[in-house]
Amino acid sequence: MYKIGVDVGGTFTDFLLAFEDGTSRIYKVLSTPDDPSIATVKGLEEMARDLGLSLRDFLQQVEVIVHGTTVTTNAVLTYTGAKTGLAATAGMRDALEMRRGVREEQYNNRYRNVTPLVRRYLRRPVRGRLDYQGDEVEPLAAEDVRAAVEIFKAEGVQAVAVCFMNSFANRAHEEAAARIIAELMPEAYLTASSTLLPSIRYYDRVSTTVLNSYVGPILKRYLDALIKKLADQDFPGVLLIMQSNGGVISPEAAVATAAATLLSGPAGGPVAGIAYTSIQGYNDCITVDMGGTSFDAALIKDRRPMVTTVGQINRLRLALPMLNVVTIGAGGGSIGWIDEGGLLRMGPQSASSKPGPACYDLGGEEPTCTDADLLLGYLDPDFFAGGRMPLNYDKAYKAIETKIAKPLGFDVFEAAAGMYNVINVNMAAAVREVSVSQGYDPRDFPLVVAGGAGPNHAGMIARELEIPVMIIPRESSIFCAAGMLMSDLKHDFVRTYAVRLDQVEGKRFQDLFEEMRREGLALLETEHIPADRVRLIYSLDLRYLKQYHEVNVEITQAEVETLDFKAMAAKFHPAHNALYGYSLEDQGTPIELINMRLVCIGLTDKPKFFEQPYQGEDPGRAFKKRRRVYLPVQKEFAEVDVFDGLALGYGHRIQGPAIIEQVNTTTFVTSDYNVLVDRYGSYTMYLKSRQAEIKERILA
Repeated sequence: MYKIGVDVGGTFTDFLLAFEDGTSRIYKVLSTPDDPSIATVKGLEEMARDLGLSLRDFLQQVEVIVHGTTVTTNAVLTYTGAKTGLAATAGMRDALEMRRGVREEQYNNRYRNVTPLVRRYLRRPVRGRLDYQGDEVEPLAAEDVRAAVEIFKAEGVQAVAVCFMNSFANRAHEEAAARIIAELMPEAYLTASSTLLPSIRYYDRVSTTVLNSYVGPILKRYLDALIKKLADQDFPGVLLIMQSNGGVISPEAAVATAAATLLSGPAGGPVAGIAYTSIQGYNDCITVDMGGTSFDAALIKDRRPMVTTVGQINRLRLALPMLNVVTIGAGGGSIGWIDEGGLLRMGPQSASSKPGPACYDLGGEEPTCTDADLLLGYLDPDFFAGGRMPLNYDKAYKAIETKIAKPLGFDVFEAAAGMYNVINVNMAAAVREVSVSQGYDPRDFPLVVAGGAGPNHAGMIARELEIPVMIIPRESSIFCAAGMLMSDLKHDFVRTYAVRLDQVEGKRFQDLFEEMRREGLALLETEHIPADRVRLIYSLDLRYLKQYHEVNVEITQAEVETLDFKAMAAKFHPAHNALYGYSLEDQGTPIELINMRLVCIGLTDKPKFFEQPYQGEDPGRAFKKRRRVYLPVQKEFAEVDVFDGLALGYGHRIQGPAIIEQVNTTTFVTSDYNVLVDRYGSYTMYLKSRQAEIKERILA
């Protein structure tokens, strides 16, 4: 029985095929943005051919497929989602466009507000009002709901969002409106905010609800097509969809909460990072993933990724829990250009898979990061993708010469080195965003490096941040796909209960958690998770009285059952200090509870890791040749050893500078670092001064 992880990216679609004995195979195909399922099926067909099977016979032996998708993400980024209508409380329909009333760039007079996903004429007001406690102030005007439906039908609306003021405290009005809409528009995709996100803050709730309806029909259409293609081949296994929170859900649950998949692709990275660092005994790490289009960075503390509920996509607020992944436009396809001030810039524009970097010889003429890597010797033009996709050196040279070198008055190789350095600095800034800005020192964390382009740049990113240790999994080129197979089923729930912590009504507090627990267990039961494989994580959003931002603090089930609010408060003060640099514990400042949260986790069976026997330090058997490459520290070209990554084994040690080549990625070991291969085939790149410590950790 096989397990497959699939990560649909902007340039490549990545696959990890895991075997029962812990071995695995890596596959990459060019993405097909017009219909991502085409690339998915191509990858499955390639696996079947390698195993000497028809696609039907192969899928008969597949136990589970875990799929991360960019379908919803691309719909939002390109404004190609479903035509959506919004039923909002009368007087509040413009909140979607006004947002929080704060201009993101205060001193930029040319800065324009983000375009809302719902045009104003489709944001229909509905009379009826609840107060902050959920008590009815004005009854719901059902005739307003019906009038809105008539407009929606006349305008060809495909999806409807319902979001009323204070519905988090009382669902009655939203449920009544949803029943009317479902009756009159049974074919429309419908989201009620009190079902999706029953929490305080109207803009956060209305934006998230609209996002869910906007992408819901798109995701449903895609998943229906994928499920049909699998069913046509008699696929008997389980299909799971990756969420932005690092967990997986069934396709049916994914369609109902489509917005939970908006950042599902990058969410696999932190999950995989936990697995690969735990092997070496680390509890913390920073993961980075440099693909063809983007660069993702995330921080893991105590084997748990950092989670946020104040995320954004295309400047639109998404308040569902998601892994705190910082994404920037920096990948192998990132285009180099010169700004108005004559400075060299890299990205965020990308050559993507169509037409791709100039060296792909597919019609691209813009100079990209991959073109620079080729000129600097980091890539072998005859071994890219294992030789299946030869690179055109001359076209890369011409693109950089024409667009970068001549305008700047540089030598072509100086220009390529400049492109390499600029994109490394950009990526280092993203790592600072997830570490320094959250109160953590990146030097205290090993850097887990992933993506097809990541290992080529990791040494210089680490040098910029003074990070002493990097772990480069052998599966780094399809890291997120690997992480998807390591994910558990996960459902998030939230209830707002705004009150001072020392004035909480115990029964209401416990009843709200019990309500969420019942919902979560019912969902996991439909996904066939037995009771002994269920885990519950309780937490609270707390703040000092009158503050605006909350800090999420994890609490225990025992503290909930015993109503030990002193223990909960004791956890809040140090968490606030770590995040904001101060605590008001000594001043006795009251603590305010805003939201109660529960995460219901269904544990899944994970792929095994294949453990290698110790093979000594000498990597001679993996030596391929010597190649001239650019050394950025010395700012000169030199001949360095090139090794076959798949021939390296447990215990092999490589002295930097060197190159390690695999079919789908290349690792550049800079002169500051050495590499030691661990028992699972991952490369640990470390400062030469840390050799004794690393040998003890890996070879013990």
